[in-house]
Amino acid sequence: MAHALNEWLWQHEFWLPPGITWEDMQESEDVHYPQPRDLLLSIPFALTLVVIRCAFERAIALPLSSKLGVRDKQRPKAQPNPMLETFYSTRCKNPKEKELVSLAKQCDLPLRKVESWFRRRRNTDRPSLSKKFCEACWRFTFYIISFFTGLAVLYDKPWLWDHRECWTGYPQQPLEPPVFWYYMLELSFYWSLVFTLPFDVKRKDFKEQIVHHAATIFLISFSYCANYIRIGTLVLVIHDASDCFLEPTKIFNYMKWKKTCDSLFMIFSAVFLISRLVIFPYTLLYNTYYYSMEIFQPFSGYYFVNTLLTILQLLHIFWSCLIIHMVYKFILKGTMEKDMRSDTEESDKDEERENVREKEKNGITYFSNVTSNDYIQRNGSEPLNNRTHLTNGYVKER
Repeated sequence: MAHALNEWLWQHEFWLPPGITWEDMQESEDVHYPQPRDLLLSIPFALTLVVIRCAFERAIALPLSSKLGVRDKQRPKAQPNPMLETFYSTRCKNPKEKELVSLAKQCDLPLRKVESWFRRRRNTDRPSLSKKFCEACWRFTFYIISFFTGLAVLYDKPWLWDHRECWTGYPQQPLEPPVFWYYMLELSFYWSLVFTLPFDVKRKDFKEQIVHHAATIFLISFSYCANYIRIGTLVLVIHDASDCFLEPTKIFNYMKWKKTCDSLFMIFSAVFLISRLVIFPYTLLYNTYYYSMEIFQPFSGYYFVNTLLTILQLLHIFWSCLIIHMVYKFILKGTMEKDMRSDTEESDKDEERENVREKEKNGITYFSNVTSNDYIQRNGSEPLNNRTHLTNGYVKER
């Protein structure tokens, strides 16, 4: 059954244009074509990148964060409560009002205390500022390396300057070693992001990030097997261009360098919108959809690669809407709004309101006591209970 499935999956009609078979893609001593088995190398390379990342964050990024003044916020910890902890870990981290009331009765605690416990417990699971800083440093380091590696590899390639060259001689386009290693580097990195996904900082667009990583891995893998290498390298370089500005924006935000962060954010916004909403659709999507038809007729691989590129473009539009909204707020307020993708603290404001209410309540009580006794005595008068009231309205001192 596995053999039959393998033969069905690798039918040349799925991967290659009409009239081309796998026999036409056989390698020789001088000519090398992409082979699907090469993709297996990306798994050990990805695990190697995970190990390098752990060492980088511990030996370089974490000490750097402390030297640059990145301090983790001191969060109040939730008091140990086995019943609430069991509910939090097994059922729900954000219970509804009815569940809170029921838990308050079971624990014999005020409802406000139970709400505060869950808020503090959720904040305990949120990543610290130093963790965010280390993650941004790692990604910034990789994107810088991969972007300039891509430029160095593609600088003398004709398809970087003339996109029609992506299809010259397709699919019998030899694979050059620098292009192969650049492809493996990028594919391994996205596999490493998948491996560390449960441990990375989870943002509000977590589901979109999963879709993005999956679409990217499928796109890189399929483009390699079907020898869409040339168009794939252009996609990778375009994506890395804006990411090189995104991560340092986060870094300076964590460092509280507001003006530098705002300036980098505006640069990132311009690069992202131009590369993802202009260059990507009007050069690459148009290239794969129309220019390729000058070489071959549509086939399964043609539709599949265009579908994956379209999914990426839809994600570009989603993130562009968030960025445009932030730029709009920046223009109105003169400062960058917090990243809407970030998972922010929820307990601080609520607990501060509670503390203010308590202080105000205590302050009013104290003020009423002061005005009824101390204030009167400071003005040279005695309390009213030391006076004798006469019927004519005058007061006689005892």
